[in-house]
Amino acid sequence: MNLQNLLSDIEKVDGEIFDRLAHVSRRGLFSSLTKKTIAAAAPAIMASALTKAYGQSSSLPQNVKDVLNYALTLEYLEYRFYDTANNLSMIPNDYKMAFEVIRRHEQVHVRLLKNVLGADAIPEPKFDFSAKGTFTDTFSNFQTFAAIAQTFEDTGVRAYKGQAANLMNAPAILQVALQIHATEAAHAANVRYIRNQKGWITGGTAAMQGLPSVVNGSYAGEDNVTQGGVNLVSALAGDNRITADMITQAFDEPLDKNTVVGIVTPFFA
Repeated sequence: MNLQNLLSDIEKVDGEIFDRLAHVSRRGLFSSLTKKTIAAAAPAIMASALTKAYGQSSSLPQNVKDVLNYALTLEYLEYRFYDTANNLSMIPNDYKMAFEVIRRHEQVHVRLLKNVLGADAIPEPKFDFSAKGTFTDTFSNFQTFAAIAQTFEDTGVRAYKGQAANLMNAPAILQVALQIHATEAAHAANVRYIRNQKGWITGGTAAMQGLPSVVNGSYAGEDNVTQGGVNLVSALAGDNRITADMITQAFDEPLDKNTVVGIVTPFFA
């Protein structure tokens, strides 16, 4: 592990990591360490630094650990999916770099969550990217691969949003989770663009996203047109330029943990 590279990677996701590590300067962290020492000590140093920055391990409330391990499970799923597809010839050259960048982002998310959780981090599980035989050509047909990627990303965005309230007692963790959430949303929009879809979710069915009905669960509830107790179809009825579909596009709905677990379970071996 290259500690300096790891910190640089995390800074791409969490632009304020060095601000939170106020007791450490970019140069000071490495000034008394040789490259050999850094290589040997990096895991312990990173754990210590993140403990001070985020409140790692035993100082984290159990509910926060549970949320982080839940997020880590989803990040494992996404990272391994993209890593398995990395360098496969079925990805068109025009899109290889996009999926490689997404793969690197997911890798950074995994590494960050594991370091924050320390010994409490769950190990990476085994995956079945055929979803128990539902998809027989995941890594040989680009259209199938891209469709699954879209489902993973759309579901991940809703999953992070669904856990925000459970991180209110750990504001530093909540901030990082929201930063990851925003990046996942960018991934979703990018994959949708690659699939010639709009960058936002329309309605509450998979068919409206150009996806098979088998992934309907990922979009259930996205047909909601009531926000903050206001039915926006009724409230905006006087403007014939605004349709119910447009209202569903304007708001992304959260998914609770049980629903997300049900959606992704078929992808676990």
